[in-house]
Amino acid sequence: MSELALRGITWGHSRGYTPLVAAAQRFSELCPGVTISWDKRTLQQFADYPIERLTKDYDLLIIDHPWVGRAAGLGCVLPLDEHLPAAYIKEQADNSVSYSHHSYNYDGHQWALAIDAATPVASYRADLLDKAGVKIPDTWDDVIAIARQGRLAVPAIPIDLLMNFYMFCIASGSRPFQTEEKVIDETTGQAALETMRELYSLIDEKFFYANPIAVAEYMSATDDYWYCPFAYGYSNYSRDGYAKHRLTYTDLVNFGNRGRLRSTIGGTGLAVSSYSQHRQQALAFAEWIVSPTIQSTFYVEHGGQPGHRLAWINDKANRLTYNYFYNTLPAMERGYMRPRYDGYLYFQDHGGDPIREFLMKERGSTVSTLAAIDRLYRESLTKERKLTV
Repeated sequence: MSELALRGITWGHSRGYTPLVAAAQRFSELCPGVTISWDKRTLQQFADYPIERLTKDYDLLIIDHPWVGRAAGLGCVLPLDEHLPAAYIKEQADNSVSYSHHSYNYDGHQWALAIDAATPVASYRADLLDKAGVKIPDTWDDVIAIARQGRLAVPAIPIDLLMNFYMFCIASGSRPFQTEEKVIDETTGQAALETMRELYSLIDEKFFYANPIAVAEYMSATDDYWYCPFAYGYSNYSRDGYAKHRLTYTDLVNFGNRGRLRSTIGGTGLAVSSYSQHRQQALAFAEWIVSPTIQSTFYVEHGGQPGHRLAWINDKANRLTYNYFYNTLPAMERGYMRPRYDGYLYFQDHGGDPIREFLMKERGSTVSTLAAIDRLYRESLTKERKLTV
């Protein structure tokens, strides 16, 4: 029997790579003659590199949901609702973790399956807080108090600052992207930037070069930091043996009288290339690995962070992760879904730069920073449509 070989591309962290490799091995045992190899990219490459350029080389692709507007325009991945059973797609929709499944539905089609779910959540070193006699923060004032002690870690590279800007706009009273002229009204935007300036003025400058993984590594490898108020959660760090010190994850804090913060959902989806010469086998693997049974057992047991809600409320998955999923599900369910129009990725690639300049280098004012953000936004409404595969 000749061997049928599929290729997949994912991102290079244990959460995004290890469960796929393990699943590929098991799938090849269940389907003799089919092999799946997985390549990986860095987290920055995952955010920056146009994934449509990979669809001719790979059968299976792990994607970020803001890309689906581009996918719909180009048709470079399969509309899964036309290739998988309607009952399966409905089951996935009925068990979405917040908008995870729905975020891959655009222009009437399902362009990927939610294989992974995440949103910025809080994390802390329980042992260090106990030793210092400090309570787990529950309010914004508590967060600032820990920051003033130099014990707070938070990612501050441009893309994370942009995601958190959305969060603070919502906390300040308005949701972003309500018009085609401005990301946010000036009053709300200025309030969000001032709130961010209060916090980011108190952190070590190294965090302006740190993504969520780097923050989790700082917190789990050293005793320098007690608490992170918001970073995309990684259940790996809440498991025994993964890092030197285990992190505990929890919900976001209350922000004044507006309730708990609403962060910007992330996660990943599994798409199948329209150029694949082995569509049947690629679709079969996608359907299998994102099924409720595999997501709740094999996938999470091999380091994955499932996108299926039944996995998040599974007792065994929560015992394995010290209740990571139970603890952070409320934040997931409140999560904000960012835009997905064809062209948004141009804005996402650049929109955090003015915020970082404002916070890190104290360049410009809140007014000029918002103007720079709005200019990039308006450019994005046409910019990326000019690209070709």
